Amino acid sequence: MRQIILDTETTGLDPKQGHRIIEVAAVEMVNRQFTGNHLHRYVNPDRDIDAGAMQVHGITPEFLQDKPRFADIAHEFVDFIQGAELIIHNAPFDVGFLNMELRLLDMAPLSNWCDAVTDTLAMAKALHPGQRNNLDALCKRYGVDNAARTLHGALLDCELLAAVYLALTRGQESLSIGLEARSAQADQAAARARPKPVLLQASGDELAAHASLLEAITQESKGACLWRAEQGVA
Repeated sequence: MRQIILDTETTGLDPKQGHRIIEVAAVEMVNRQFTGNHLHRYVNPDRDIDAGAMQVHGITPEFLQDKPRFADIAHEFVDFIQGAELIIHNAPFDVGFLNMELRLLDMAPLSNWCDAVTDTLAMAKALHPGQRNNLDALCKRYGVDNAARTLHGALLDCELLAAVYLALTRGQESLSIGLEARSAQADQAAARARPKPVLLQASGDELAAHASLLEAITQESKGACLWRAEQGVA
């Protein structure tokens, strides 16, 4: 099972108002284990960044002046996420921006490249209704160390979200493992409790009585005693 934890930073809140992606990060997991593979790119948006957005992520237009455009990284990005399940916090936000960038390049939308999109914000709201479920709140709730997160950053947020996602979904995994462990322990206990069979040897008198019974059956059945035939006795 290949999953990509994904996050973006942008110039503002709404792609319909011309805001663009300025940072994209994606971290790969296979079978719930980090592979060490990741994609992290800063992007020159060719436009100003809202003051409110800069307060969130700290990325300035000057920093992005020598960075590639999204068109320069688009194929690298879709190749990296190809066929994977995307894990995103507040997925509609990031998906909206990514689809806008792909549409500007006449490329297929995100759904054509990935296998599925899972929104961890929706998962958290279902598990913790009425509570704060932003990434910082979830880190605190699940004991994920986010001390280094003084500003939003796509790569750091991906790493934190990966830990939160594993915590969010660990309940079912633990339940399954626990049931399997308890079943195995029960089988082992039953095997230990089961009495070992005891082989008892017939006494001489018992063997003589058995032979006498077979002889009587043979006479009554006119030689058709199956037990004596199996023992090779005529």
